[in-house]
Amino acid sequence: MHNQGMDHCRYLRAESGCHNILHLVAKNIYRIEHKAPLSKSLLLVPSALSLLLALLLPHCQKLFVYDLHAVKNDFQIWRLICGRIICLDLKDTFCSSLLIYNFRIFERRYGSRKFASFLLGSWVLSALFDFLLVEAMQYFFGITAASNLPSGFLAPVFALFVPFYCSIPRVQVAQILGPLSITNKTLIYILGLQLFTSGSYIWIVAISGLMSGLCYNSKMFQVHQVLCIPSWMATFFSWTLEPIFSSSEPTSEARIGMGATLDIQRQQRMELLDRQLMFSQFAQGRRQRQQQGGMINWNRLFPPLRQRQNVNYQGGRQSEPAAPPPLEVSEEQVARLMEMGFSRGDALEALRASNNDLNVATNFLLQH
Repeated sequence: MHNQGMDHCRYLRAESGCHNILHLVAKNIYRIEHKAPLSKSLLLVPSALSLLLALLLPHCQKLFVYDLHAVKNDFQIWRLICGRIICLDLKDTFCSSLLIYNFRIFERRYGSRKFASFLLGSWVLSALFDFLLVEAMQYFFGITAASNLPSGFLAPVFALFVPFYCSIPRVQVAQILGPLSITNKTLIYILGLQLFTSGSYIWIVAISGLMSGLCYNSKMFQVHQVLCIPSWMATFFSWTLEPIFSSSEPTSEARIGMGATLDIQRQQRMELLDRQLMFSQFAQGRRQRQQQGGMINWNRLFPPLRQRQNVNYQGGRQSEPAAPPPLEVSEEQVARLMEMGFSRGDALEALRASNNDLNVATNFLLQH
């Protein structure tokens, strides 16, 4: 009896330690999922400076002109920095701010350091491509006015279209005019097209940004290892930017979608209720496991999880009803869960139980 009590105490201590570790992992995942301090700083600071220059300090705008002719002939190297940070055209400021707001998903997915490294690499490479394209325009067509390019943090914004096209899945929202359809990416492409057509020579900046994004995203010439943010710099900016631009955890009401239509709100409320039901089923199974000392009966909680053939004996005969085919699971989502430390079997079960919802599957595995 004494040994059973000691074993039970050890089990409780080990389980408590595991829950503490899972709580820390969940906090780290939440920091990546819900906070994007770099994106918010790029959204607020350049926009505020653009408004300041346009409204209060118009005489200082000449210092932020992106003039490659002055860089080449007058050695005004500082224009490569000043001319490529702040937009002098408010239309470009508005469009680039909306695009940065939508591209914050990459900072949440990859982390602030990797996201900042991509922006730095594309920003540096695009300056080189700007020179090459301007020289090609002057050599083949004799156009020298192309050396005065639009100012602002535009090339990295165009570079982000490369991972957006490659890694973000295309989900159809509505279908119009037969084969034409509206997807979750249509609005972003429209904003990019608006920015692309906002000036005479902004297409040079757009092409150089796309080329730099392709080079960095494909890891060509190992530029991702050369043009990256050092760990000490990432730590320093996480101490300085995160307390200023980070946001608190959204409430349950905020997650439902304040500005959505009534149908979307109903759908999100139903999904929220489904998640709560799944959590309660997991909690009930865990209590039974603690009482019985066994494993969770996955087939009772989620019948489609393992798709085992149940053996029923009726009249002394063994019947094996055919199980429905297992739900197809995305290997990319399985790989992401395995990177967090979960086994492949648990990742498959959680994704099938959550209908391929990565966030719900992660919550399942972390909390249970």
